[in-house]
Amino acid sequence: MTVTIANILVGLVALLHLYFLILEMFLWDKPFGLRTFGHTQESAKGSKILAMNQGLYNGFLAAGLVWGLSLGEAGNSIKIFFLGCVVIAGVFGGLTVGRKILLVQALPAAAALALVFLS
Repeated sequence: MTVTIANILVGLVALLHLYFLILEMFLWDKPFGLRTFGHTQESAKGSKILAMNQGLYNGFLAAGLVWGLSLGEAGNSIKIFFLGCVVIAGVFGGLTVGRKILLVQALPAAAALALVFLS
């Protein structure tokens, strides 16, 4: 049961990072992206390349988590590595950008990481 819940949480974290990829790579300077991040069109234009790079990294995190899930129990070390990366990135973002990142990124990954360890 714990394994199933852990894998569901890992999958949700992967989906979150796929969503972040879409937001940062494709919607950064679009109305939805501007509202989501509270940017103006001018500031989004100036930071678009950086956001696309950040989105790509989020895609790599999602891919790593999906890779770990695809291996079943043999993928636990991969899941642990990528969830650890997400937690660290979420804590750093929470400290440097805004506390909301702690709730949206770090907390779900930390919960999934704990359950992977317990499974």
